Amino acid sequence: MQVTETLAEGLKHEFKVSVPASDLDAKADAKLVDLKDKVKLNGFRPGKVPVSHLKKVYGRSVMAETIDQTIRDTNTQIFTDRGFRLATEPKITLPTEQKEVEELLAGKSDLTYTVAIEVVPTIQLADFKTFSVEKPVVDVTDAEVDEAIKRIADQNRPYAAKTEGAKAETGDRVTINFKGSINGTPFDGGTGEGIQVVIGAGQFIPGFEEQLVGIGAGETRTLKVSFPKNYASEKLAGQPAEFETTATLIEAPGETEINDEFAKTLGLESLDKLKEAARERLVAEFAGATRQRVKRALLDRLDDSHKFEAPPSLIEEEFNLMWNSIKAEMESSGKTFADEDTTEEAAKEEYKKIADRRVRLGLVLSEIGEKNKITVTDDEVSRAVIERARSMPGREKEVWDYYRNNANALAQLRAPIYEDKVVDFILELANVTEKKVSREDLFKDNEADEKSAA
Repeated sequence: MQVTETLAEGLKHEFKVSVPASDLDAKADAKLVDLKDKVKLNGFRPGKVPVSHLKKVYGRSVMAETIDQTIRDTNTQIFTDRGFRLATEPKITLPTEQKEVEELLAGKSDLTYTVAIEVVPTIQLADFKTFSVEKPVVDVTDAEVDEAIKRIADQNRPYAAKTEGAKAETGDRVTINFKGSINGTPFDGGTGEGIQVVIGAGQFIPGFEEQLVGIGAGETRTLKVSFPKNYASEKLAGQPAEFETTATLIEAPGETEINDEFAKTLGLESLDKLKEAARERLVAEFAGATRQRVKRALLDRLDDSHKFEAPPSLIEEEFNLMWNSIKAEMESSGKTFADEDTTEEAAKEEYKKIADRRVRLGLVLSEIGEKNKITVTDDEVSRAVIERARSMPGREKEVWDYYRNNANALAQLRAPIYEDKVVDFILELANVTEKKVSREDLFKDNEADEKSAA
């Protein structure tokens, strides 16, 4: 076997490989000998079929298998000997002319092919003990707990029927029956009966609730609206529609008295227990925002500390995924790059930078995890699936079956768990200092991070 490197440019390498026909023939004959005791052919006793006859019957298919196995084994040896870690699948170029292929399968010519690869660069990891990370901390105040409970009370406020002849106002709850149509034709999902609408809550498509202001019980109106361009149903997205709507009941909101009785309606023993639950929820909410800030800061530090050439094909793949998503989102919302105060060319450049950052950070995190034997257990993945199923009440079995039968979905679930474990590993080594901040500053900065996050 002869291997010649014909290209070495940055992370790209290409090799020309030549394997003598005699080597292939010897490997193919060994396969045929092994096959001898496994096949049954008319006219021959088991295990007594001559190899020469087997070669006539199975020679081409066995040689094809031999060539495939030889290429895989040879490539593995080339990459292992040189210490290469592949960024993508190798690109193999084989003879294509009919005559060459026939001679190769007949064992009359050497196997000559080229293999082009792109490799992962050697990554020199930083000393994480030198990292300093600021951790913003927010204390939950009694006022914030009271505010959270008031929001809960507003969401559970009672409604009472208005007097006869009263008209609906913003904040009122209106029970309606409606029939929707587009250009006079009814559409699927456009009919409803006994539907409760709180005017101003933003539950329906834009313009629908506002047109209910002033309606009375028993009154029928034709509401004219347009479905948003990014509406879930492509058939309805952007379409003008009319809803023949009849109000059957007008109710005004009442005030909820926040006391032990109110807490009991929520399944809690007392107002004190409700306050405890509200505080725990706020603590978890703030902790999640803090985690996001700390993780973002750490990723920025990793980015600054690990500058290297990332495999171009991985960057291109990541960019295409993002760009296709951005284009689809803009098309569905009807927005243009001018609306975002930019141009398509400038946006592309920006997303290429983000793609480069994402690929490099992914490689760095992978390197850290591999060198420190960080893994994700099956139990951790199972717990994540269970959490995902619990978040969709009534569809638990459907969610569970989806992940159980979809390896790619499981991999997507495993990836963020792995990333978080690597981040935790680094934070254990880094110098983390706490800083008291306000709730407004915590979430304001997180919003800014989300807009610029890679």
